Amino acid sequence: MSTLSDNLLVFAILGYLVAMILHASEYSLAGKRRAATAAAPARELVGAGGPPVAVPAEPDIPAGPDLGTRLGGWAVYATGLAVLLHLGTVATRGLAAGRMPWGNMYEFVLAVTLVGGVAWLGVMVQLPKLRLLGLPLTVVQILLLGFAGLVLYTQISPLVPALQSYWFVIHVTSVVTASGLLLVGFVPAAMFLVRNGHDDGRVRFPYTLGARLPNAEALERLTFRLHAFAFPLFTFGVAAGAVWAEAAWGRYWGWDPKETWAFISWVVYAGYLHARSTPSVNRRVVMWIAVLGFLTMLMNLFGVNFFFTGLHSYAGVS
Repeated sequence: MSTLSDNLLVFAILGYLVAMILHASEYSLAGKRRAATAAAPARELVGAGGPPVAVPAEPDIPAGPDLGTRLGGWAVYATGLAVLLHLGTVATRGLAAGRMPWGNMYEFVLAVTLVGGVAWLGVMVQLPKLRLLGLPLTVVQILLLGFAGLVLYTQISPLVPALQSYWFVIHVTSVVTASGLLLVGFVPAAMFLVRNGHDDGRVRFPYTLGARLPNAEALERLTFRLHAFAFPLFTFGVAAGAVWAEAAWGRYWGWDPKETWAFISWVVYAGYLHARSTPSVNRRVVMWIAVLGFLTMLMNLFGVNFFFTGLHSYAGVS
């Protein structure tokens, strides 16, 4: 089962890579189609006894979906296949270990990205017009899974005694779910900043990529919906961790490095929701806060485990 899990991870990454290439192709063709439409020559209509009137020529649009649209549809199917392979990776890892498969950093990243993949497919069911966001989403998935497989990989081992508690399931499951949703929420937040910069007339990279992205309002709404759903789960996860800490160490909160960064993340995300509900706060500032929140989550996952030691340092446990 362990070997099968490792092999499925490779195929899952390849699946996300195929989806990324298809999304990139759709993105490129969308730009060429828009340029061709903009360059369509004007026709002159001459009426009886009147001057000629120039009207824009209608572009030649083929019946049915164009190639870019079809590629985008295939990209979603490829993402779905990758998520199934990803699910198999996590499930077989759990079966091989005989426990919930998030007992170390490697398994935690696998689980978070799996939630992210499933959440993205859910977004596609509800909001298919935002499909082009699949390009940055698959890039993030590939980077995280590749880093997990190449750097974080560890052999299966039993949980250390401190983690052998039902609170392990409650606390870590809620944090994994919230983190996966916040991962997906990071993508439209970052893309909002690109699109907004393009709409404001900025002509340098990366704002030049914004022309083909969904409109800024749709990106902002999706960002809020994902964060509004994830934040209560994250709050519950932090609270459950405090209760577990009291049972394991005799105190609810001790400002351990991971506890400290979890609190920082919670404050930043609470600040995002507060700023978003305040009409006087510029939407660009609001989106920057959301991006900052995800960066603090990455710091808590990677920075704290690599550069700090504390009560949560169980051989790379997240």
